[in-house]
Amino acid sequence: MLVLFETAAGYAIFKVLDESKLQEVDCIWKEFETPEKANKVVKLKHFEKFQDTTEALAAATALVEGKISKNLKKVLKKIAAKEAHEQLAIADAKLGGVIKDKVNLGCVHNAMVTELMRGIRNQIDGLITGLSTREMAAMSLGLAHSLSRYKLKFSPDKVDTMIVQAISLLDDLDKELNNYIMRCREWYGWHFPELGKVVTDNLAYCKCVRAVGDRVNFASFDLSEILPEEVEAEVKAAAEISMGTEVSEEDINNILHLCDQVIEISEYRTQLYDYLKNRMMAIAPNLTVLVGELVGARLIAHAGSLLNLAKHPASTVQILGAEKALFRALKTKKDTPKYGLIYHASLVGQTAPKNKGKISRMLAAKASLAIRYDALGEDTNAQLGVETRAKLEARLRHLEEKGLKRISGTGKAVAKADKYQHKSAVRTYNPSADSTLPWTGKRKFEEVEQEEEEQPVVKEKKAKKTKIEPVEVEVEEAEEEAEVEETPKKKKKKKKEIKTEVEEEPLEEEPTTSTADQPPKKKKKKKKKKVKQEEEEEDE
Repeated sequence: MLVLFETAAGYAIFKVLDESKLQEVDCIWKEFETPEKANKVVKLKHFEKFQDTTEALAAATALVEGKISKNLKKVLKKIAAKEAHEQLAIADAKLGGVIKDKVNLGCVHNAMVTELMRGIRNQIDGLITGLSTREMAAMSLGLAHSLSRYKLKFSPDKVDTMIVQAISLLDDLDKELNNYIMRCREWYGWHFPELGKVVTDNLAYCKCVRAVGDRVNFASFDLSEILPEEVEAEVKAAAEISMGTEVSEEDINNILHLCDQVIEISEYRTQLYDYLKNRMMAIAPNLTVLVGELVGARLIAHAGSLLNLAKHPASTVQILGAEKALFRALKTKKDTPKYGLIYHASLVGQTAPKNKGKISRMLAAKASLAIRYDALGEDTNAQLGVETRAKLEARLRHLEEKGLKRISGTGKAVAKADKYQHKSAVRTYNPSADSTLPWTGKRKFEEVEQEEEEQPVVKEKKAKKTKIEPVEVEVEEAEEEAEVEETPKKKKKKKKEIKTEVEEEPLEEEPTTSTADQPPKKKKKKKKKKVKQEEEEEDE
């Protein structure tokens, strides 16, 4: 069996002298404790030395990518011609497949080969003659530096490092600008306090102070290039009646230097923002179209790189930046946050508060797809982002208009909704709910109205007759309940006769408006009751 071993100086091919010593994997390290023991197990058959560092870098890069270099291919063809029956032990299984296809040489990669490579690496100085330890260390260090520079230069993952640094610097500049402007307003406010109330824009404020200096010069200075005409007139009027204190020329000079710093930092910030916008459109165009340059850059910076961000699911992208609130909510068993950095996206910002959670969830789902397309896709166009944003805006309009439309399918079919019927909020009292008698049938609307008209009159009767005829009042109450419920039940004959007689008496004695308004149907019912009672008496 042959062994292919790669070093910083070149390719080394060893011949295994005694394969029986390699059967026990756990004991292979004992055979490489000393150079003498190692020479009894393996022997150097061929060593292909690199000519310079460039050739070594090319060979190392090919091995890292799982490819075979030209020099290695020539060496393996020579060995395959002489010893075609031998197997080749290699450290990389992917490289073994390439060698087998191109050179037609059997390759072996297992745990035994890994331990064998470790033993050879431990005793490499004694196995390869002609190379000192110092030379080998220098070659290894030089090749490591060259390989690192090559990876850093051509790695696609390292391009977004510029975005991470740019957005971090942009945030730092914003903080410094706020501090500088606040200090400038407070400092110059002792001399001209009215200017801060009239000129609200920070950059325009610093430019005015830088151009004019002392407030006495405002009356004769032209500020048309910095301020509008109305504001300029107001500033000049305020300068004449200002309540500020007088300051020395040295103080004014220091304030002017501070204004210079603010103006320079503002200009550099504008330049840095344009640079960040261009870099984001070049590296992640779809993400930029969906959430904007600043939010996209902050997401990449928070994840570390574009590739790391592409590995996150949509739910993580949605709350990225709100980790503290998330863990606090989980600890206290409260509602978890609905959005993190994605809250500052324009689509979420223009949504009503009740729909922000829905839009942020949909935006995070689409943004995760756009991130993966930008990180792993071959195309660099923003067509996916434009189409996705149009869908999200349409969905946002539907939510705002409360339109019921299906999301699945074509999205054009309108869901059927029940016809809206206005129900009055006014509720009337239902006297039938007071009765405990069972319900037998439906009541007519006209009868309910008639009873509502009768109720106040009946109350008057009760009030009048309570003193004189208490027996008749009780009978009348029972009669009213019977009429409302319309549930005639069989009772004893004597009680029924008494009721019918008592019913006739108030009708004859008091011909009020309520009795006059009663329909003739009730009289017929009373007559029918009498007829039925007489028939029952005859039958008995």
